[in-house]
Amino acid sequence: MISPERAVDAINARFGRHQARALHAKGTLCKGRFTATPEGRRFTRAAHMQGESVEATIRFSNGSGDPASGDNELDVRGMAVKLYLPDGSRTDISAQTVSRFPVRTPDAFVALVRANDPGLARFWRLPLFLATHPEAIPALRAGASGLKPPVSYGTCAYHALHAFKWIDAEGGERWVRYHWVPGAGEARLSKDEAEGRSPDYLQEELKERLAREPVRFTLEVEIAGEGDAHDDPTAVWPDDRERVAVGTLEVTELETERETGGDVVVFDPQRVTDGIELSDDPILRFRSPAYSTSVERRM
Repeated sequence: MISPERAVDAINARFGRHQARALHAKGTLCKGRFTATPEGRRFTRAAHMQGESVEATIRFSNGSGDPASGDNELDVRGMAVKLYLPDGSRTDISAQTVSRFPVRTPDAFVALVRANDPGLARFWRLPLFLATHPEAIPALRAGASGLKPPVSYGTCAYHALHAFKWIDAEGGERWVRYHWVPGAGEARLSKDEAEGRSPDYLQEELKERLAREPVRFTLEVEIAGEGDAHDDPTAVWPDDRERVAVGTLEVTELETERETGGDVVVFDPQRVTDGIELSDDPILRFRSPAYSTSVERRM
């Protein structure tokens, strides 16, 4: 398997090396609160699902590794959430606007990054990549709508791409995937509308929106059925799988005190708490060491 160092090298070669995250380099930090529903408590014993409201740090971002990327470009958008638990620990949820990952392994992801490098070589590298990784084709097609510029970071649905095991108070287990559903509904711009917007319009719009009202999302969990793959981020679960609303996130204001000086906020989906366990998904397991490498280079 490719090393985290070589993976970050490949991403830096694609987007340039910046004093920023290797991917999702351009973003906005916010403050908020998360409150679980009774259904959340029924499905897991995790501390943030017991009904008590907990503080949250939220980061909205563009997927590019270039911090100067335009908000009006075709790109995946991200929403990362850090929840502060009553015992002082934390747990993170990392989600984005495409509903599934295009490949199964870190090596394949790095190959996709290299194949998608702009320039003439892309015209032969990308077809070659797709010929050798056919599993990526349906995922890339399905995710195309998630790349269109949105009206707002608050009008996107965000999907955590990995499955997690939820364990309830009686020891019952179920595999779930997370989905953040926007209270304002989903809305995207046409190509002409996007081209007429500022390169920073999403950040500007979010600031204006939060000055008027909180931005709300419902956390829904999609519950796996028998035979559904839980360690493959490309796997499609049937449309009839049960979805349950387990909590509400209220984004209330911009966070202006963090990520100044040497402060680095890391949102790591491997940071779970009692009542939630990781799968053996190789992409999920690779993320924490890759983030550590990226942070070391930023420092």
